[in-house]
Amino acid sequence: MDMIAESGLEKLTMAALGREVGMSSGHLLYYFHSKDELLLRTLEWSEGRLGAERGRLLTRAAPARERLDAYVDLYVPDGHRDPHWTLWLEVWNRSQNADEDARERQAAIEGAWHRDLVALLAEGVSRGEFRPVDPDRFASRLRALLDGFSIHVAIGLRGTDRGQILGHVREFLDESVARSDT
Repeated sequence: MDMIAESGLEKLTMAALGREVGMSSGHLLYYFHSKDELLLRTLEWSEGRLGAERGRLLTRAAPARERLDAYVDLYVPDGHRDPHWTLWLEVWNRSQNADEDARERQAAIEGAWHRDLVALLAEGVSRGEFRPVDPDRFASRLRALLDGFSIHVAIGLRGTDRGQILGHVREFLDESVARSDT
C-alpha cells in the first residue's frame, strides 16, 4: 500500500514489490496473477481494517451526530497521497476495464460504507436527532460529496486541505440533517 501511494501503480513493478516484501516476483504472480488483482486484494485488506474501525465507531454509545462526524472523519483522507485513498483512486481508474468479479468486489466494498451510513442516518431520524430525510437517498448524496472532497485532498489540490474539507462537510450536515430545535 505504501509503495502504491508513493509512486502509483504504474511505476510499481512486481520485482520491486517482491524485494520490499522478501519474495520473488514469480511468487507474487503465483498468488495474485496480476497487478490489478494485487491492487484489489490490497484494497480489500485495507477496507477490512477500516470496516472494523468503522464498526467500532458506529456502535459506541454516543449521539448519532457524533458518530456521523466520526464516520466522516474516517472517510476523508489524512492528506495528500493518503495511502488508502491513493489505492482507491487506482482501483477507480482501472475499474472501467475490470471484469465482472472485480467490479462486484469493488461494489461490495462501497456497499458496506453505504449500508453503515444508511443505518446511522435511519437511527438518527428515528430517534429524532436528525431531520426526517430519506436515509438511502441522503447517504448517496453525502457519499458523493465526501468522494469529491476526498479526491481533492488525496491529490493535493491547493486550497482543499483536510481541515477545510471537514469544515465544509460539518456545515453541510448542520444545514441538512441537524435539528434546528436542538
